[in-house]
Amino acid sequence: MTLPEYQRHCHWMEQAIALAQAAGDAGEVPVGAIVVGPDGTAIAAAENRRERDSDPTAHAEILALRKAGNILQTWHLNQCTLYVTLEPCPMCAGALVLARLGLLVYGADDPKAGAVRSVLNIPDSACSNHCLPVIGGILESSCRQQLQSWFAQRRFRQL
Repeated sequence: MTLPEYQRHCHWMEQAIALAQAAGDAGEVPVGAIVVGPDGTAIAAAENRRERDSDPTAHAEILALRKAGNILQTWHLNQCTLYVTLEPCPMCAGALVLARLGLLVYGADDPKAGAVRSVLNIPDSACSNHCLPVIGGILESSCRQQLQSWFAQRRFRQL
């Protein structure tokens, strides 16, 4: 990866981290996602909304994909990049494959439910009909620290 590519990925991940912060402040698990189009501009952005929407599918990735599809008027997102602060779960990884996403860039690995590299590898599995390029670990420390701090605060409040 070239320095300009890395800097671009860091720029968009910082935007996703800001969205994740807003989710955390609203009582949601702090995960943010941004879809960037082929021209390099943001098409859609979302944060986790499961609690606020009472919707088990309201993960940041799913919401961002839905918005991007509506804006582009297609479910084929093969020229788009999704930036997300946490490795996608099985539901989200499946949606990324089904959307024919052009590139996934994520921050922190999810050792409990990660379905891209950590626990499962849905994009590279036999059930995948799309080769999804993946870059993990962009601003990983910041993404991981944000999640760990949020969960630590929740545990402290429960004591």
